Amino acid sequence: KGDINCLRLKASNCGWVKFIYDLAFKPDGTQLILAAGNRLLVYDTSDGTLLQPLKGHKDTVYCVAYAKDGLWSPEQKSVSKHKSSSKITCCSWTNDGQYLALGMFNGIISIRNKNGEEKVKIERPGGSLSPIWSICWSPSREEHNDILAVADWGQKLSFYQLSGKQIGRDRSLNFDPCCLSYFTKGEYILLGGSDKQVSLFTKDGVRLGTVGEQNSWVWTCKVKPDSNYVVRRGSTDISCQDGTISFYQLIFSTVHGLYKDRYAYRDSMTDVIVQHLITEQKVRIKCKELVKKIAIYKNRLAIQLPEKILIYELYSDDSSDMHYRVKEKIVKKFECNLLVVCADHIILCQEKRLQCLSFSGVKEREWQMESLIRYIKVIGGPPGREGLLVGLKNGQILKIFVDNLFAIVLLKQATAVRCLDMSASRNKLAVVDENDTCLVYDIHTKELLFQEPNANSVAWNTQCEDMLCFSGGGYLNIKASTFPVHQQKLQGFVVGYNGSKIFCLHVFSMSAVEVPQSAPMYQYLDRKMFKEAYQIACLGVTDTDWHELAMEALEGLEFETAKKAFTRVQDLRYLELINSIEERKKRGETNNDLFLADVFSYQGKFHEAAKLYKRSGHENLALNMYTDLRMFEYAKDFLGSGDPKETKMLITKQADWARNINEPKAAVEMYISAGEHVKAIEITGDHGWVDMLIDIARKLDKAEREPLLMCAYYFKKLDNPGYAAETYLKIGDLKSLVQLHVETQRWDEAFALGEKHPEFKDDIYVPYAQWLAENDRFEEAQKAFHKAGRQREAVRVLEQLTHNAVVESRFNDAAYYYWMLSMQCLDIAQDPAQKDMMLDKFRHFQHLAELYHGYHAIQRYTEEPFSFHLPETLFNISRFLLHSLTKDTPLGISKVNTLFTLAKQSKALGAYKLARHAYDKLQGLQIPARFQKSIELGSLTIRSKPFHDSEELVPLCYRCSTNNPLLNNLGNVCINCRQPFVFSASSYEVLHLVEFYLEEGITDEEAVSLIDLEAPRHKRENKWQEITSNNSQTLRLDETMDSMGDDDPFTAKLSFEQGGSEFVPVVVSRSVLRSMSRRDVLIKRWPPPLQWQYFRSLLPDASITMCPSCFQMFHSEDYELLVLQHTCCPYCRRRIDDPSP
Repeated sequence: KGDINCLRLKASNCGWVKFIYDLAFKPDGTQLILAAGNRLLVYDTSDGTLLQPLKGHKDTVYCVAYAKDGLWSPEQKSVSKHKSSSKITCCSWTNDGQYLALGMFNGIISIRNKNGEEKVKIERPGGSLSPIWSICWSPSREEHNDILAVADWGQKLSFYQLSGKQIGRDRSLNFDPCCLSYFTKGEYILLGGSDKQVSLFTKDGVRLGTVGEQNSWVWTCKVKPDSNYVVRRGSTDISCQDGTISFYQLIFSTVHGLYKDRYAYRDSMTDVIVQHLITEQKVRIKCKELVKKIAIYKNRLAIQLPEKILIYELYSDDSSDMHYRVKEKIVKKFECNLLVVCADHIILCQEKRLQCLSFSGVKEREWQMESLIRYIKVIGGPPGREGLLVGLKNGQILKIFVDNLFAIVLLKQATAVRCLDMSASRNKLAVVDENDTCLVYDIHTKELLFQEPNANSVAWNTQCEDMLCFSGGGYLNIKASTFPVHQQKLQGFVVGYNGSKIFCLHVFSMSAVEVPQSAPMYQYLDRKMFKEAYQIACLGVTDTDWHELAMEALEGLEFETAKKAFTRVQDLRYLELINSIEERKKRGETNNDLFLADVFSYQGKFHEAAKLYKRSGHENLALNMYTDLRMFEYAKDFLGSGDPKETKMLITKQADWARNINEPKAAVEMYISAGEHVKAIEITGDHGWVDMLIDIARKLDKAEREPLLMCAYYFKKLDNPGYAAETYLKIGDLKSLVQLHVETQRWDEAFALGEKHPEFKDDIYVPYAQWLAENDRFEEAQKAFHKAGRQREAVRVLEQLTHNAVVESRFNDAAYYYWMLSMQCLDIAQDPAQKDMMLDKFRHFQHLAELYHGYHAIQRYTEEPFSFHLPETLFNISRFLLHSLTKDTPLGISKVNTLFTLAKQSKALGAYKLARHAYDKLQGLQIPARFQKSIELGSLTIRSKPFHDSEELVPLCYRCSTNNPLLNNLGNVCINCRQPFVFSASSYEVLHLVEFYLEEGITDEEAVSLIDLEAPRHKRENKWQEITSNNSQTLRLDETMDSMGDDDPFTAKLSFEQGGSEFVPVVVSRSVLRSMSRRDVLIKRWPPPLQWQYFRSLLPDASITMCPSCFQMFHSEDYELLVLQHTCCPYCRRRIDDPSP
């Protein structure tokens, strides 16, 4: 529905003004141009005066239009003209002024550019029977394409794009259109013609209503730019020369409805938009007809159209659901001022009458009022029994129930009602009258509670009984209870108040304004109404307001409200305080001064808290408070009658404070005066004040053990072991003293203390041994472990070192460590309980030491570019290893490296048969890539060599004089007599030594004494004769040279023929021992439980040296050279200057 204001202007009474065919506004709206006869008349739109006539046409001007970039001016002498195939009846420029659309009498539309060239030609279906009488381009900037509206005398309204494509279908008009015009933004269209009226259409061509009527055809109508003014020109008789022009102002009223947080309003005249004011969701309902009234209630929506009423309902009961569906249709035309919808009914208001209709359109009830109805509102109720609040012009306010024929008069006032609302509990009524006064009544007593001026609308808060808001004069007014009004600026009308949200209608838009409820909350707080203030705060206030409410309630000892408020701001500190007070109240405490004192102390109001503590008789709490706050001067005022404990406590806390504020020396002095020696020592030690620490330690009594131990700890930490030792001696803590010597590695003092106190032997020698082992002093470490009785620890350490050496390919070190392990096991074997196991380990480790000692040379030969050993040595070592590795191969030793070395050296020395065997063995092993080519080449080239070994390389058994093969299946023993070979530990040649054993009953000491007798004999050099043959080299005694004819008794033992495969050792008697020379006998003097081993040299001239520590045999020359190189035994690393065996 719209209001229309009309203004009429008269054209000049000029002779040429007989008929006005067209008119146009200047784009800025300041001028109106008329096509009058063959002239153009320019009028001022503000007062209707003629500004100037424009000449240029000889014939009648039928249409006129303004280009966006200007108008033909009278100064322009020539006008560009283009011929047309038919009479042009109308024209219109596009928004950008680049194209001109021409409507022709023959039903054709021609779209041309600025140069007059035709770009698009549109032929209408009616042809010449449907002349194009009006066209207009849409000024809307929301459309992506230019849209041309076309009205022809085929009584059709059509729409086209710039390309000539039609949009939608033709719409029938039922009259001949003579004029068509768009509103400035393109939202509406005006059409006039043979129906003698101007009609309003939507931009899609839906008719909305009539703007104005005439007694004759309407030939042209235009909309003033950027306004709602419409100009219409009516036709006149030829004899009439007044040329009347009418101006209309259209006012589009708001059609809307509101219920709580749902707002429905009309959009584009034919659509309804439902907006959820909380979630901001929107849904559009397209009705395609003029929407006249809207009503909304809970899940119902009623829309009145010209010929029917549509009832919608929500799909679900969900409060956020925005999906509506049609429930009922009442196909009937109604005339009413107001429309209200309930759960099962609609209410029509017309002047003084209210009608209640069911959704089927049946009238169920009717009420006749005494005066005009000014306001009506549904206030809820059961479905089918809802209550209505009705305000009349005579000031009467009624309550009507839809199922009751009788209206209830609530009250009557002297002034007309403009707006009404009832409080949530139905106890209070707010009325806005025609004098802009807001009046609030008690419904039950009819008493006027208060009134406020400058109000145009009012709303109660749906969540709080005592709060309402009203708007007026550009302000929003919030009133709580009977407190003064709180104002803030707000444009529009208040239509709802829910919690902290106020729903405001401003012009055509509805918005939800979030309004903090701080002002009314503080009004309640000022009156100590904490529960009411909490209810207001729940509607919506800031965190600061919540905190203030919590504090005020806490000071007012309203703990329940304070707890809720502190919970809201998540202040755990105050919640703990409240919980503590509540627990104390449960235990029977009732002293509110004490509770309030705790509250003040939490709030930082310490002096007030102290006064309350004192007043309640708890001075000690004030003392503790000031002490904790380091306010010692105030604390002294609350000390008791010189109680030393309280004084000490105060001094101690003062010292703590001095410590915390980084004044350690003052803190130390205070701690000492308070007797807190431990804290004083801790500060002194942490700051490294040794002199002060010494002074404290010497002043302390030896009975104060804990402080003295702390002094000793800091002396050690500050690298003053002497003072630490003095402190330990003072308290008699010998164990800590031993530990001090061990930690500082003052071994001499530790050993001296251990001599005096043997019970600390383990505490001294075990760390000492570990320290020695860590410093690679293993021999000393072994002795230390031995002294401490910790042989197993020694073995464990050496085993780990050995394993590391093997893994890191330090095989020389591995051999040395295994020898040391074997000797350690031999030492442990003196224990009868472990004898057998340790002797097995001894032999195993001895064997491993020999293997790794030999493999060291093989590894260096295969890994390093240059060899440090002679080929014969490498040949002997590889044979020794090959014969020794008959079973498991120890970790780190490579058979490939051993066979590769043996193959290379055998080939070089002429042992071709052995070399071929080594290459064949290598074929069955996984060979590293670096040896692959060399081994393949060697395997081929060895085939060209003779299949035998050089006789010079064949080893000789010095017991039975048998030549042994280079590849011995029995290992490192003679194949004939099974005598084990004795190898040099450097060159690994077979030494000319034969081991012999003592007859039963002969002790080692007796045997040595018999050998040392040196019985006189003939010179042996005259008895030995060397015999060399192809296969052997033999030394024997020449019996003919001895006039006595006596044989050497030991040689007789050697000549014993072996009768089987078992080894038969050489056993000598006392007489044989007497016959031996001391220089020909080598003795391995093993410690118990092992027996000594005896060896006889069969070539006395070839000197052999045995290491007295590891008992390894060397050619004397080799041994001397190696000792010169390494200054120690190459096997056991015994230094030459070491006198011990």
